Amino acid sequence: MLGWVVTFLVIALIAGILGFGGIAGASIEIAKIIFFIAVVLFLVAAVVGLARGRTRI
Repeated sequence: MLGWVVTFLVIALIAGILGFGGIAGASIEIAKIIFFIAVVLFLVAAVVGLARGRTRI
């Protein structure tokens, strides 16, 4: 998922350098949304992992 964030950031940088401000802005917004979704999913996975605890064998 973070690979998509990097992809959209690279697209935004290239579009910004070439002068396509609208595409650059949209790509940055998409990258931000995907990044925050990835952070939320990570936190949920961490909480679930802590709630399960360790199993003893």
